[in-house]
Amino acid sequence: QVNLVESGGGVVQAGGSLRLSCKAPSIAETAVGWFRQAPGAEREFVAGINLRGVGSRYSDSVKGRFTVSRDNAETAVYLQMSSLKPEDTAVYYCAAQRRNPYSLYDSVRNYDYWGEGTQVIVSS
Repeated sequence: QVNLVESGGGVVQAGGSLRLSCKAPSIAETAVGWFRQAPGAEREFVAGINLRGVGSRYSDSVKGRFTVSRDNAETAVYLQMSSLKPEDTAVYYCAAQRRNPYSLYDSVRNYDYWGEGTQVIVSS
């Protein structure tokens, strides 16, 4: 079991920055994805990082603005979000999988463990 806990969400003005954290004692054994879900929308992939951080991927909508990183010593994965836009408003979830920890999946069905989510609101 991997019990993920997100933090760092909040309200920020457009153009601002936030850093989300995802922590779990065994997160170092997993690949981690960040997803988001806006009201009335499906959950969508944002960014992912594989085991030990040797690879990462991003959705086109956040590429160049968001950076995913991990600190296995701190048992945490981070999502640094910059140049935020109102359309980035959503609940952000981290998810983990350890069946193929060097793979970077962008589909919710490939992740076995999920956090409860943290709300991000970007005001215009």
